[in-house]
Amino acid sequence: MAEGALLEPGDTAWADALARTRHDVYHLPGYVALDAQLAGGTPAAFRYDEAGHVLLVPLVLRTIPETGLRDAVSPYGYPGPISDVPATNTAFWARAATAMVELLRCHDAITAFVRLHPLLPAPAVALDRVGTVVRHGETVAIDLTLPADRIWSETHRTHRNQINKSRRAGVEIVFDDWSYLDAWISTYHATMRRVGATAFYFFERDHFHRLREALGSALHLATAVRDGEVLGGNLFFSHSSAAQGGIMHTHLQSTRDGDIWWADKLLYHEVRLWGREHGNRVFHIGGGLGGSDDSLFRYKAAFGSLRQDFHTWRVITDPIAYEKLAGPPTRESLAGRFPPYR
Repeated sequence: MAEGALLEPGDTAWADALARTRHDVYHLPGYVALDAQLAGGTPAAFRYDEAGHVLLVPLVLRTIPETGLRDAVSPYGYPGPISDVPATNTAFWARAATAMVELLRCHDAITAFVRLHPLLPAPAVALDRVGTVVRHGETVAIDLTLPADRIWSETHRTHRNQINKSRRAGVEIVFDDWSYLDAWISTYHATMRRVGATAFYFFERDHFHRLREALGSALHLATAVRDGEVLGGNLFFSHSSAAQGGIMHTHLQSTRDGDIWWADKLLYHEVRLWGREHGNRVFHIGGGLGGSDDSLFRYKAAFGSLRQDFHTWRVITDPIAYEKLAGPPTRESLAGRFPPYR
């Protein structure tokens, strides 16, 4: 018998699903609940059970103003569907996706926008049966099972030269000294101003404390310090699940305004060495803006050789309600900003 349900963060069925699947920090109920606070939504997870197997999709349910309706979106990051059923079993995944669409419609959620996990693949052919899967580009990762000298040799020579210059300039990387948090937040806000980020990304100090409380030992701070001054830092995740070596992600990296003595390069290098020494298998550092092959992607690509595709999954659960808000769906609208009424 197959069954689908929407779970709250405190539901033991959420923790049970995680214990049975390969998952990442983005699937943890504490992370989803914190992201829902930022988005002004309700944290949830869709769970599908069939013949002793399970699938889980973390979601944030948001109210659509002046409609009495809702929609669903992934929390920030890469919290795609996870399951103990391999992606090769596309029939199971298609049935689970169909069940999610039907359940969301019953809960007045008319669309879902889900970011897939580049390292925990879901079968696009199955998800496409009830929605649209869009490929945005590639992301970059570093294989931490390689010897340290191989990781170094795969780094572009320009980055290697600047990492060495940073060390000679006296820059040091300090791990998990949270007394540097306030100074690091200042460098983060400086970075957001430089890139013209929207107000959403100017997280307050309390948010970082809540993130640390929610994730515990899965959250780490690497701080670049020179002569007692904080030049920047890398706030990163390191999480292991059953039968899986740890997956690391850069969550936020920043540098202050002014001279930084190549601290940005040294941060990535020292964080990956830390990850290797602590038994992680892969360090995922993301891609370009929106998945594009831009200068940010090329900057990251110079640190490692692994590439993986990044996709999003767009679903319309209630076509009639959707058309009232956004008009008939087209191939262009399903591949562009979704949902278009936001």
